[in-house]
Amino acid sequence: MPRPLWRDRSFGVFWGAQTLSVAGDSFALIAVPLLILNVTGSVAQMGLLTGVSGAASVVAGVFAGILVDRFDRRTLLIVCDLARLVLYALIPLAWMTGPRIWLLYVVLPLAEAVGMVFQVTYVTAVRNLVGDGRVTDANGKLYATAAAAGILGPMLAGVVAGRFGLTAAIGINAVSFAVSAIGVYLIRIPRDTTGPAASAVRERPWREILAGAVFLWRHPVLRVLTVLLSFFVFLTLGLTDLVIYRLKNDLGQPDSAVGVVLGIAAVGTVIGSLLVARLRARVGFGPAWIGAQALAGLAIVGAGFAGSVWGVAVIVALYLGCVSVAGICSMSLRQQVTPDHLLGRVTSAFWTIHFSMGPVGAAALTWGAARYGATPVFVFAGVCCLLIAVAALFTPVRLRHPENLTPAP
Repeated sequence: MPRPLWRDRSFGVFWGAQTLSVAGDSFALIAVPLLILNVTGSVAQMGLLTGVSGAASVVAGVFAGILVDRFDRRTLLIVCDLARLVLYALIPLAWMTGPRIWLLYVVLPLAEAVGMVFQVTYVTAVRNLVGDGRVTDANGKLYATAAAAGILGPMLAGVVAGRFGLTAAIGINAVSFAVSAIGVYLIRIPRDTTGPAASAVRERPWREILAGAVFLWRHPVLRVLTVLLSFFVFLTLGLTDLVIYRLKNDLGQPDSAVGVVLGIAAVGTVIGSLLVARLRARVGFGPAWIGAQALAGLAIVGAGFAGSVWGVAVIVALYLGCVSVAGICSMSLRQQVTPDHLLGRVTSAFWTIHFSMGPVGAAALTWGAARYGATPVFVFAGVCCLLIAVAALFTPVRLRHPENLTPAP
């Protein structure tokens, strides 16, 4: 029997470093949209930057899988962390001489592109660290503690932003990447040597790029999940911007309230992440994923009608809890059914397709909020998410144990 995850030194170091890094990320999650809103007063600008950054992430995703499958994954994680450290540090340094909105359109897309490479590498690293049998449990623990850090992080971000300025909060995020790099440096991330070596399966560049997409297409459940989740991201990538806009514009709340709401809402991610392993074991993949998607849609509708700060916080917590359950189930399934030498490209292909419509959706939804108000946009997005859950009932996604299926030849 493998040792419990809490006694595994390598996983423990990785777990702690990534938790602290996510706490730092929450500072930028709050500070960047507020920085744009305070300087320009435009929710459309918030959505545009989210869309441009998302587009850069999609482009990077096309090539991220090849990098992950060809090169040492530990080294890639460290390089990505150091690159983001430099990029985010540029914002507070440049802002010392005055607002530089144009810089955000340069730095943030680059940071998102590097972040995509990091995330693809991260997914492969987790399975290499713990193995197939413990991957759902590991993902749940990583998400739960990351969300727990996210509870305190937004609150501290609001305090720091209110006292020292929004750029100081972004500077703290830059430092968090150094913590992550040190944590990864202190561990070993083994590769699976039972399958074919990466060098042995190299083909023409475009065939390598498409290998992940081909695997997704051949697997009956991953194929449908990829399509459904692409529409889900279209409807939800700009949701944080919409929540911030509703709090600031509709409810007249200060910057500190935004941090408090998102911090409290992160409790939902903690609960969902802690429950997902047991939930999937008890009811199976399909019921867990479809049920979580349906509840997420209802929560989005509710966010459009919540008339108080606490109401928004509770509803967003429900939404985040459902998203964490569905997301961990989906990611764990890909990790379980994909050969190690393909895992980077499959993850990269999934996220490239998955996020391809997200930037357009973020820009469209925030434009709609500016023109028609936040409530109609919340209702539209929530109803569409409910329809995604209904559609899944008529596909192989409803199966309880899709990990037992194999890709078509």
